[in-house]
Amino acid sequence: MTTPSTVDALPLRPPLPFPPGQTEEQIAAILGSIELEHAQKAELENYWRQDWRRFVYTLGLASELRGTCLEIGANPYFTTTLLLLFTKLELHLTNYFGPQFGTNAEQTITFRDPFANQPRQEVYSFAHFNIEQEPFPFPNSSFDVVLLCEVLEHLQNDPIRVLLEIKRVLKRRGRLILTTPNVARLENLLRLTAGENIYDPYSGYGPYGRHNREYNKHDLARLLEFCGFELEILFSADVHANAQPASVSSAEILPLVAFRQEDLGQYLFSRSNNARPERRGRPSWLYRSLPAHELVS
Repeated sequence: MTTPSTVDALPLRPPLPFPPGQTEEQIAAILGSIELEHAQKAELENYWRQDWRRFVYTLGLASELRGTCLEIGANPYFTTTLLLLFTKLELHLTNYFGPQFGTNAEQTITFRDPFANQPRQEVYSFAHFNIEQEPFPFPNSSFDVVLLCEVLEHLQNDPIRVLLEIKRVLKRRGRLILTTPNVARLENLLRLTAGENIYDPYSGYGPYGRHNREYNKHDLARLLEFCGFELEILFSADVHANAQPASVSSAEILPLVAFRQEDLGQYLFSRSNNARPERRGRPSWLYRSLPAHELVS
């Protein structure tokens, strides 16, 4: 296996939507100060340094929204903390750590409050359940906003069911903010060209620790439309340098894909609203081996 280098010949980085008065250094100071009980500081630091731009793009999608907000899969709370500090959303959280845990739990987090300029402690309570296997424990039309960030790719069996549960607890015209890795990212194109595999490795955290199915922009738009969501925003963006296999010459490959550069970012960022009824069944481009009457084109 060759050691990858990095390539930024086609960096896809839309302007970062920093909160008013905040800079990259200030956001980094907040993220770098986060300490979470039962979490290793080094692992948290590696995570935020790699993906801090993703948290800022996600915050930008929510910054002007108001009302009740459900964040699914909130741990380790980087996005949660930015939402707490820089939006007026009333936050409700979910996580899933395995069947050995109860239905409700909490985690204590500390971070530096940029407004008080001192450490702040918050106890984040969350509903604990498996979103693929259990009904959401919330009444119909409970939330103005739902965040599903870096969760869709981990689902194993039926993403439509999860999105329809989100639709059920989301108010009419409520917003869904969904982010997920882009299977068509430049890194993957270069790896395929080099004869390498793009599938996610098996994880020590079990089947939900790996990416079970990734999407491109077209996939995500079709999936949301099928479930009755109307897209307001959809873009891809890089959040760190692209890895490049040593055996590939990017100078030869990049001109061939430059016309698609807006599709090649590492992550997909979307905001849509709960606009219309969902379609029945399951789309045949995403499902197979179901009874014929359940598959629709």
